[in-house]
Amino acid sequence: MIQIFSRIAARSPRRATSASHPSSSKHRPGQFPCCSPAYRGITAISTSNPMRSGDGNSEGQDAPLAEGKDHGCSPGVQSTPDIEKKYVHRVYDAIAPHFSSTRFAKWPKVAGFLNSLRPGSVVLDAGCGNGKYLGFNPECFYIGCDISPPLIEICAGRGHEVFVADAVNLPYRENVADAAISIAVLHHLSTEDRRRKAIEELIRVVKRGGLVLITVWAVEQEDKSLLNKWTPLCDKYNEEWVDPSSPMVRNKSATTLDSIEETDEDTRAVKQTDDQLKNSYDGLEDKTLIMDEHDKTQQEYFVPWHLPFHRAEIGGASAAALQNGLAKKDDKKGTVVYNRYYHIFVEGELQRLVAGMKNAAIVDQFYDKSNWCIVLEKL
Repeated sequence: MIQIFSRIAARSPRRATSASHPSSSKHRPGQFPCCSPAYRGITAISTSNPMRSGDGNSEGQDAPLAEGKDHGCSPGVQSTPDIEKKYVHRVYDAIAPHFSSTRFAKWPKVAGFLNSLRPGSVVLDAGCGNGKYLGFNPECFYIGCDISPPLIEICAGRGHEVFVADAVNLPYRENVADAAISIAVLHHLSTEDRRRKAIEELIRVVKRGGLVLITVWAVEQEDKSLLNKWTPLCDKYNEEWVDPSSPMVRNKSATTLDSIEETDEDTRAVKQTDDQLKNSYDGLEDKTLIMDEHDKTQQEYFVPWHLPFHRAEIGGASAAALQNGLAKKDDKKGTVVYNRYYHIFVEGELQRLVAGMKNAAIVDQFYDKSNWCIVLEKL
């Protein structure tokens, strides 16, 4: 095991935040030795002040990469677009405890993938959320990372070995894992370059012959009415979404939007949570644009999360979000409504992202429960 862990070190030690839970010195499947010398190269940072890639921390951006390699990652890809900071990072930080309480069911396809791995396999979960898949197959060893410090704290509290890290800049050396999973993560990345880079990172960290499972939400929803209940963003946007101004949305200020249903990301079981939600955003009216009905397939959406009032004031994040216009109150239902950014994938899009990657091949591809999924093998 020491040989395995000695190869695991942070590519960007100042950027990765360790949130490992204390464990015994006797190692067992499903648990990494947090006191291993392999972790000494990783600077532990308080999760209350994470150094996120592209979030304005120049020191973190200048951190050296492992073995002096830049892995072909341009500064533009590593720089986090404004829409992701506001409508992914900050949202999941605010809703983490409530989100975690709804994430416990294991998706059968993911469970089957993990159970198919050889005993002793090292598995990376990139975008692990509350860690529900970490330790699923007790015969394997797990490491996880997520961009949300509150979610990582939840994982650490459950005894998992985890880091705060960006999917486009994973804090692990090459060839350290036997398998990797990315479950419902890529659709939160707002540019094609960042989505491709995240896939390249997953391939980079697995060994030759290692497998990577990726799942994303599909435009081709089994319940097609959902697309009409999400808020579509204007698809004529700046490629990098780095403008500090808020993103444009379709102008519906004079109308209301029917209930937007919370959708379980694993079972796609729809939960009715509201009857009506006003779709008006202060300060956006002068930037809205009516979308041409003949434009290409709409793929950019805001998908809401309804946070009950009694869960909303933990840490004061919701109060700040309401004040800054990043969330809205629904007094009738007693919730604070956050919008989460999604790029919904069309059929074949995942395959096109992988096309041209000479070090990986698609060994399986399928559609299941409104998700597009692929399994890659590193060559």
